[in-house]
Amino acid sequence: MSSDTGNEKDNKIDAEPTWDYPAPFVLPVTVQSADIDSYGHANNSVYVRWFDECARDHSKAVGVDTEDAAALGFGMAVKESQISYHASAYEGDHILVANWLTANDGRLRATRHFQIIRPVDGLTLARANVDYVCINIASGRPSKMPDLFKEKYRPA
Repeated sequence: MSSDTGNEKDNKIDAEPTWDYPAPFVLPVTVQSADIDSYGHANNSVYVRWFDECARDHSKAVGVDTEDAAALGFGMAVKESQISYHASAYEGDHILVANWLTANDGRLRATRHFQIIRPVDGLTLARANVDYVCINIASGRPSKMPDLFKEKYRPA
């Protein structure tokens, strides 16, 4: 982790983000005081929350509102996640949380890739790959994807 906190108050965007894949869905986030842990930076659990918020907003953007999906009785539940932390986020940082649907088997599984960048210095703070499985919400068991998920959750 760098000794430079990167939390300048104006946090102007100085660097064009270098994304892992083209055409990301991007959620802008400002790091809040509640996100900061005893080490003075955003806690690792907060990154997971940002990934989840980004995935939910992306789902809405492609036409799968999670409330509507739940009313249908289906959802995409996390099966496995791999996260690499590269640099810290600090209170007041303006960051970009991006994601791409990178796989969908059209039956049970889909994968998203996430990347968090701090534009002020262009640093990638974290990357994650998250595998999801379609579930029947009532039973909690894996279930074949409804047509809505197959149509809307298309890999980038």
